[in-house]
Amino acid sequence: MENTNLNFENKTILVAGAAGFIPSHLSEFYLQLGAKVIGLDNFITGSRSNIELLTKYSNFEFHEVNIIEGIPQIKEPIHYIFNMASPASPVDFARIPLEIMRVNSEGTLHLLEVARDHHARFLEASTSEVYGDPKIHPQVEDYVGHVQINGPRSCYDESKRFAEALTYSFRTRFGVDTRTVRIFNTYGPRMRPNDGRVVPNFINQALRGEAITVYGDGRQTRSFCYVSDLVDALHRVMFSSDHTPFNIGNPEERTILEAAQAIIEILDSKSKIIFKPLPVDDPTHRCPSLKKLQQATDYRPQVGFRDGMLKTAEYFRSMSTHL
Repeated sequence: MENTNLNFENKTILVAGAAGFIPSHLSEFYLQLGAKVIGLDNFITGSRSNIELLTKYSNFEFHEVNIIEGIPQIKEPIHYIFNMASPASPVDFARIPLEIMRVNSEGTLHLLEVARDHHARFLEASTSEVYGDPKIHPQVEDYVGHVQINGPRSCYDESKRFAEALTYSFRTRFGVDTRTVRIFNTYGPRMRPNDGRVVPNFINQALRGEAITVYGDGRQTRSFCYVSDLVDALHRVMFSSDHTPFNIGNPEERTILEAAQAIIEILDSKSKIIFKPLPVDDPTHRCPSLKKLQQATDYRPQVGFRDGMLKTAEYFRSMSTHL
């Protein structure tokens, strides 16, 4: 079972990828609980504005570093490590595939070595992409996946599978106290506007009144989790007693076409929907089984699709006024 009623005021948490969308929210969550947070990032996809938000907290420390090359020496005790460092957007897969593979292999190795040396608990932020284009639905944690190793998404899918295996090996070989999560589609403020994923694409097109682009026939499915719910799930898994992988996200599934239609309605947009060919290896179904997570913790998503999309749209509107 989980143990989340902890005093964090004397704890130090290392967050790799702290300038990114989800990890910046995660860092702020622990800063508000009184923990010291040490953030690492090289800004290959992260945002300096996210770090500026975090530096408002006196208990935040930041190192601009590429963890592929190593981790700066940190003398004070580190109690918890979140490995959130990998780029995760399809637009990055063609642009920086080798960097993605290296951060999920060499970068993960370096962070695990820090966890071993500091006797810190380590959480590997893996992905639903380890399931590939799944043959079972919804996806459960003991499903081994149906992944294309030679394709446009393979740099991410396969390197994350490797990162999970590396995390497992550090636990069995060195006794590192590890946790693993598989993150499903997440959205909310601080996403990159040009992220290339469904939610920022649809919201920005709807806000501008442009045609919303749906790939394929739109019958492929996704489940969308608001970022505060995702952070809650990360926290609960880190402080659970289970070392095996957990799916985290929101189990409410909808088709891509339904999502586009809902966003048009929610934002009162005049956008029309157009269809383009489906990208290679795009998964046809994405929906987590959360049975394991909900048996081990009290996790329940709190933010509905409509409220989450309105909050995200408000963020993108505010960004456009500053461009």
